[in-house]
Amino acid sequence: MEKTWRWFGKKDNITLSDLKQIGVEGIVTALHHISNGEIWSLDEILDLKNYIEAAGLRWSVVESLPVSESIKYAGADRDELIEKYKISLANLGKAGVRTVCYNFMPVIDWIRTDLQKKQENGTYALYFDRVRFAYFDLYILKRKDAEKDYSPEILEQAQALDKTITESEKDELIDAIIVKTQGFVNGNIKEGDQNPVAIFRRLLDLYKEVDKNQLRENLKYFLEKVIPTAEKYGVNLCIHPDDPPFPVLGLPRIVTNAEDVEWFLKAVDNPHNGLTFCAGSLSASLNNDVPVMAQKFASRTHFVHLRSTNVFPNGNFVEASHLGGRANLLELIKIFKKYPHLPMRIDHGPLMLSDIDKKYNPGYSFLGRMKALAEVSGMMAAVEALT
Repeated sequence: MEKTWRWFGKKDNITLSDLKQIGVEGIVTALHHISNGEIWSLDEILDLKNYIEAAGLRWSVVESLPVSESIKYAGADRDELIEKYKISLANLGKAGVRTVCYNFMPVIDWIRTDLQKKQENGTYALYFDRVRFAYFDLYILKRKDAEKDYSPEILEQAQALDKTITESEKDELIDAIIVKTQGFVNGNIKEGDQNPVAIFRRLLDLYKEVDKNQLRENLKYFLEKVIPTAEKYGVNLCIHPDDPPFPVLGLPRIVTNAEDVEWFLKAVDNPHNGLTFCAGSLSASLNNDVPVMAQKFASRTHFVHLRSTNVFPNGNFVEASHLGGRANLLELIKIFKKYPHLPMRIDHGPLMLSDIDKKYNPGYSFLGRMKALAEVSGMMAAVEALT
């Protein structure tokens, strides 16, 4: 597999020279300065591609070419937005950038309640706490009928938390769930926005009439429109699984397990309609056997995220070491090595050492990901030597 790294463009504090020195081969990035729904021009694409290549690297994957909310909930302007998306895809193909990762998660990208949960070894990891998440939903967001989505035990624990939580802790929860993990990804809410909770409520309202079946149909409609363009220009589209892989905040989730993946691959059965196999997202559900899924969908996988999670009996989960957790990355490497040049990036490394006080995007510190890359590179070398 090709060793790639998510890089946030020319303003990223981590330089391409840094990445070249630690063994990175390909870059995963996007035109982050262009607003969602706007066209990526060929000139803009070539400018960044040439910049990457001048550093001796390759622009391997676009992550992400965002799918606008209106496409997801079938707004009045979705056809116009899809046409713009097709132009951007065509321009990427013309420039020789052949893999595009995207997601179809309504409103939110990945969710964690704690962005710096201290671990026993002194590092910090991303963490999802079901009680703290329920508290956000019930007592901060105050979503209508939210209590129906939680067990009596969770409701009781959230009520107890309400008696002890501080205003500062509430702000941190808002920051973690709907600001810091969203702003640098999809731009719906960003740091500095006034009253992000009110903005978030308005976004949720857009999906009041959208259930799982409707969201599936909206995805199928999108794919039927864009896959012919992807095929014409040699671009592989690969959807990212939902993170976490279960319903949240009353929103439908449609890429959570093997049945979901099988459905959308068959809905538009074209090799350019594929999967980003995110081992971390999928491993956060105890219902998913990650290596079995990898084996089943390897031929339609165009991009791999190698990370892992530990899931606790109460449903909480935490980012695990790349050498551990329930994703079993060693087995995944054995499976995916059969597909030459498949881009792989390590993901969500621990926050550690001198990186702790640096303002990296959550999950994207330098030293933690470098450690993970070394671990994964070692596993790749071992698999190669033994097969």
